[in-house]
Amino acid sequence: MFPLFLASRYLRPSRSGAPVVTLLAVLGVVLGVAIVIVVRAVMTGFGDLWREKILAFKPHITISSPRGIISDDEAIVAAVTAVDGVEAASASVEMRVLAEHDRHVHAPVAIGVNPGDLPALHPDIAGSIVAGEATALANGAALVGEDLAYALDLQVGDALLIHSPASLVSQDELYFPEEITVGGIYRMGQAEFDGGYVIVPIGFARDIMGMARGGAFSVHVKTDAPQDPARFERIRAAVDGAVNHGEFPPTYNVRDWREVDAALFNAIAVEKNMMVILLMFITVVAIFCVTNTIIVVTIRKTREIGLLKALGFDSRRVMGAFVLYGTLQCVAGTLLGVGLAFLILHNLQGMVDFLANFGLEVFPKNVYGLDRIPWRVVPGEVLATVAMVIGFCCAASMIPSWRAASRRPAEALRS
Repeated sequence: MFPLFLASRYLRPSRSGAPVVTLLAVLGVVLGVAIVIVVRAVMTGFGDLWREKILAFKPHITISSPRGIISDDEAIVAAVTAVDGVEAASASVEMRVLAEHDRHVHAPVAIGVNPGDLPALHPDIAGSIVAGEATALANGAALVGEDLAYALDLQVGDALLIHSPASLVSQDELYFPEEITVGGIYRMGQAEFDGGYVIVPIGFARDIMGMARGGAFSVHVKTDAPQDPARFERIRAAVDGAVNHGEFPPTYNVRDWREVDAALFNAIAVEKNMMVILLMFITVVAIFCVTNTIIVVTIRKTREIGLLKALGFDSRRVMGAFVLYGTLQCVAGTLLGVGLAFLILHNLQGMVDFLANFGLEVFPKNVYGLDRIPWRVVPGEVLATVAMVIGFCCAASMIPSWRAASRRPAEALRS
């Protein structure tokens, strides 16, 4: 109990400058811990929100053919729909096109889908219409994202001219552009999806690609458990078995959303780890500040240390008191840092909106691709940060504490 009593005594306010140095050291730990937790939570939220947006817009499983066109797309759709865990499946024709309106030109990806399959295959798109109606797709109209509509100055009811990419690869045929009416504008809250895609009826997509015999470029599949690894893997294997080991002679490529967007999620994970490593240096600097406070206190208390040792207190107990002195600073700073981090996170979007009122765009959608700052705290990451900071602080406190406790009583009393 003596080391704890002595450490708490040194933490009390006094007329010396040591408490001021201690306060600054604790403040450094608070800021360091808070920054690390906030960054880790935001990067985790980035991954979660990207996953949420991707699963809302893109298919969970994509079936394609190495030969390009799937000629028996209806049979493939029927076989996949019968798989347990598959909620919807639909043939699709995807290609990058040139979209033109009122002398504005953009190059989105056109997705041709069966209008009747849109509510089941992409319910989030159907529920994200901000102008017009999703049912307009069944009447031969197109659905565009709000960013694409803004870039092309489009309104519901406007005519959109679509130029076929087949004209660039065919030397013998010329494909004239086709006109389609804008029937709805959707907002997914992600820059790529809101500005880089136009959804059209599959018949229109086949026409501009010259697919007179029908067929599809891919078959899109929606499952009931895209984020349940074990169940999703079983569904994926069943889909693979249905199209590659059944009555269909060609071999089809079956890819899920984890493979298609693996580069994105790997990049987010690497960036998160690098940010944490770099920001931990802030905490290390704060820990060195704690070490400096121990040095300051041991110098000021040299004669007191000599008196304690002369009274019979061994070096181990004296050293333990100063190690506890540094550890208590770190524990206090760490707990306050965790509290500050949660306070910042719960008011993060409000802070960003407040800065935006002054013209300071902290989180522009066209840069980060998202319309809000996401975050999610992982308890294990918070505990790991707390344990790391306190562990480093204990280790850093030992050297100056050992040096102070190893002085001889007579020498300390004379200084």
